[in-house]
Amino acid sequence: MPTPLPSKIYRAVLAGTGGIADAHVTAVNASQGRVILVGAMDVDDARVRAFATKQNIPGVFTEYAAMLRETKPDLVIVATPPATHAAMCIAAMEAGAWAWCEKPLCGSLADLDTIEAAERRTGRYTAVVFQMRFASSTAHLRALAASGQLGRPLVAVCNTLWYRDPSYYAVPWRGTWATEFGGPTMGLGIHAMDHLLHLLGDWSEVRAVAATLDRAVQVEDVSAAIITFANRAIATVTNSALSPRQETTIRLDYQKATVELTHLYSYTRDHWRFTPAAGVENEKLLAAWQDFPPDVGSTHAAQLGALVANMDAGTRPLTSGPEARRTLDLLTAIYKSAFTGEVVRAGSIRPGDRFYTAVNGGGPGK
Repeated sequence: MPTPLPSKIYRAVLAGTGGIADAHVTAVNASQGRVILVGAMDVDDARVRAFATKQNIPGVFTEYAAMLRETKPDLVIVATPPATHAAMCIAAMEAGAWAWCEKPLCGSLADLDTIEAAERRTGRYTAVVFQMRFASSTAHLRALAASGQLGRPLVAVCNTLWYRDPSYYAVPWRGTWATEFGGPTMGLGIHAMDHLLHLLGDWSEVRAVAATLDRAVQVEDVSAAIITFANRAIATVTNSALSPRQETTIRLDYQKATVELTHLYSYTRDHWRFTPAAGVENEKLLAAWQDFPPDVGSTHAAQLGALVANMDAGTRPLTSGPEARRTLDLLTAIYKSAFTGEVVRAGSIRPGDRFYTAVNGGGPGK
């Protein structure tokens, strides 16, 4: 037998050493040596030095361009404030690296077009951190649904009911359209809504409302939407930064069963609940549901493992390109519907539409 080729070790750098950075280090450490962190960057010199010392990262930088130039990475992990994401991802690809970027990837469909143009120009890819897709229990549910055992999806509920007090918005870049790109729709509920799309597929139209009810911010602090999917399923979605008892829920009512997921920021198979419909073959359906694969939670590590496989094969990551566009198109449509009162169809926000260049259309009511 031929000797297998050794696995490539990918050199990664981390831009941004704030609260989410530890999750990325944990993901890299779980890669079994396939990814190594060779540099970290932050505009706060003291913070990046303390972080690099704690995590044993050799390269320390306060300038992004210098980090790219000196480390020549294969992968750039972007965990900086949202307004910096698009430019950093493009610069990473132009430096020869792939980018893996925290949500939201960018602030408009126009920015996403610019990122995709850079992908075509460089031959590299940018993927969004949407780790909710990568749990093995989600793959199990998708397989059951695809096999027809659950029947058609009919009704769905998707709620991100979180609590962010005024101190959360004291961070200078939060709470403004220019630097955060939105409130809980864009910054919190984006995970559950992307997860919902991963489970139900393409959406066709949306009706929505949004308001700023209690926080002293420019952006909304609550939104609600009714989404019709291409398969005719109907979902209600609520995104809140005002809910003291925090919870993330997705409920899917298929013809033959209700499947529910309740968690906060991550989940495993134990967070799911399965209820067969009366009159169906309960034992057979329950046995199919309970035949879980080995449990992998919805972690950054799970997504990084999939990304490494894409890098090995040179194939597009799941949360880039059309899949990233479908989610951003939905979020943009929610804002457009909320601020104009219109029913917004998938794919209808194009160049020439004021919501194409800014998710809030340049300002609610304008």
